[in-house]
Amino acid sequence: MGARTPEAFVTRRPLAGAPSTRRTRYPHSVTAWPRRAKIAFVGSHGIRKTTAAYAFAHTNQRAGRSVEFGREVVRDNPLGINETATGEAQLWVLVSQVRQELELAPKAEVLVTDRGVVDNFAYYLRACGGTDRFSAEPLVRAWGATYDLVVRLTPDIALRADGIRSTSDAFRDEIEAILDEVLPRFVRPERLVTIPASQITDSFQWWPLAERLASVIGAPLLAEGVEGRRRSHARRADSTRPLPSPDQLGLDLAAGTRPDD
Repeated sequence: MGARTPEAFVTRRPLAGAPSTRRTRYPHSVTAWPRRAKIAFVGSHGIRKTTAAYAFAHTNQRAGRSVEFGREVVRDNPLGINETATGEAQLWVLVSQVRQELELAPKAEVLVTDRGVVDNFAYYLRACGGTDRFSAEPLVRAWGATYDLVVRLTPDIALRADGIRSTSDAFRDEIEAILDEVLPRFVRPERLVTIPASQITDSFQWWPLAERLASVIGAPLLAEGVEGRRRSHARRADSTRPLPSPDQLGLDLAAGTRPDD
């Protein structure tokens, strides 16, 4: 999706079911946190990253925080995707990921990204035959340090055809093997959270992860004027209500995106 204006998130009406607030406008030029936060949901494909990232964004909005969402840029790649993607095609994805984050990060207190530089680097290495043809590693290493948290979803669910991403288990396994090797190099252990994809269901409780992100920033999760406690969110997470839709979040889900991305 195109870059959203700051007002797209910071001046929204309260979400249905959200805690009551005495204010719903958050000036984009001032953040209530000491600094802005960034969290990336990473992994191979078909592992519910998009579902997880949207649900986490929704949780932060309910806590009164302004949120921007970085969608998966590979779907806009004009050079090809999946097993036949070239090194140049994956370099385009890698650079586009950085550009998107640069554009979105200043617009809200929390930037949630569907992918990050580290998992895109894994696809790039695979496309380059295991070599860093364009010397991208220094950029990946430096940019990887800009994430406050990285959530890796692991593939314990079957691939589903969506008409876009590959359904080859061998291809996904190759990417996972590369991730096993590169993630420890670029993400500090205390910043890495690992969740099996099968756990990303309607009942998954995102509140503890949101609190963990806030603790990295050194500030409370709940924004000033937002009433609510963790137990109320846990109760909602245990309900049978489905995960929020993109419309409820005020986000644009790109055409062709599927829940298991």
